[in-house]
Amino acid sequence: MGFDDDLYEFMARQDSWRTFRILAETVIGFEELGKMPKCVSIFGSARSTPADPMYETTRVIARKLGEAGFGIITGGGPGHMEAANMGAKEAGVPSIGLHIKLPHEQAINEYVTTACNFRYFAIRKLMFVKYAMAYVVMPGGMGTIDELSEAFVLAQTQRIKHFPIILYDSTFWAPMLDWLKDQMIGRGYITNDELELCTLLDTPEQVVSYIRKVVLV
Repeated sequence: MGFDDDLYEFMARQDSWRTFRILAETVIGFEELGKMPKCVSIFGSARSTPADPMYETTRVIARKLGEAGFGIITGGGPGHMEAANMGAKEAGVPSIGLHIKLPHEQAINEYVTTACNFRYFAIRKLMFVKYAMAYVVMPGGMGTIDELSEAFVLAQTQRIKHFPIILYDSTFWAPMLDWLKDQMIGRGYITNDELELCTLLDTPEQVVSYIRKVVLV
């Protein structure tokens, strides 16, 4: 759901008109997602293929979360996002895609049942956080790191109510956590308690069990 390109171009002619574009995306997101059940946002690489074992793992995590009563929110693109939307659709729960308009971005994947289109990353990030009861962060690139950092900082500064931030696959995330402990905690830039906002898990069953302990459906 969203405004057509001609209207967006008209509203972009002056900076003051951009406020209406931003407001429009916010209102559309609130209207579409406000009626959804409790959801979990799943992030990960857009470059993963079905041949990647982590693609299948992402599908299983989303399906099991769906069977536990959670809707699934992704960025709506390919890779791990597609796998998560597939799992949500298989479970018969809302399969939500928050798609960002970029010059080389792929189309929304076929497993999305509710789509919202965005031009502004800030508004898209707002929707990811506002309507998620938990984050599951699969292996990915800089976009995945960006989404993880956003949630971490909001929780760290208590701008949002704490919710689970799960890093999936210790072989991928443990080296980064070791660096954070060595450099950021070691230099006093963050604390051990703050780093504990993130939880490292390695099986779909652990993910579902952990979220169900923290979030009541």
